[in-house]
Amino acid sequence: MRLMTNLATTLKAEISRVARKELRGDMDSLRKAVSHQRSEIAALKRKTAELERLTRQLMKVSKTKTPSPEGETDGGGQLRFQAKGFGSLRKKLGLSAQEMAKLLGVSSLSVYKWESGKATPRNNHIQAIAAIRKLGKREARAKLAEL
Repeated sequence: MRLMTNLATTLKAEISRVARKELRGDMDSLRKAVSHQRSEIAALKRKTAELERLTRQLMKVSKTKTPSPEGETDGGGQLRFQAKGFGSLRKKLGLSAQEMAKLLGVSSLSVYKWESGKATPRNNHIQAIAAIRKLGKREARAKLAEL
């Protein structure tokens, strides 16, 4: 009887050992697969976050895209407006805000707000600003005298 118990215990232990060995081999391949998939998921999350950041950035740019008095384009053919550039244009031409307003057909308050960045000109005014940018001091004074 004792021999039977010993044999059963030994057989049970051997079966457990072989089963663990088999499971370990299967588990190693599964662990490698899970690890690889986790790293792929992390890379995809990083890529998604980067694409979302770029999308937000592009949305901001497309919302704020307005023409400039310098006559510069943003690659799409549309003019951009920059308050600093508009102020320097007026000073370069030696015009007061009131004179610049008269040339553009707007109020001097509009010119002040455009220069300070509190407002941006409409598209038709942007075109007029771009045209004035091409003028020199004498031409601007002559045009002002005509008005």
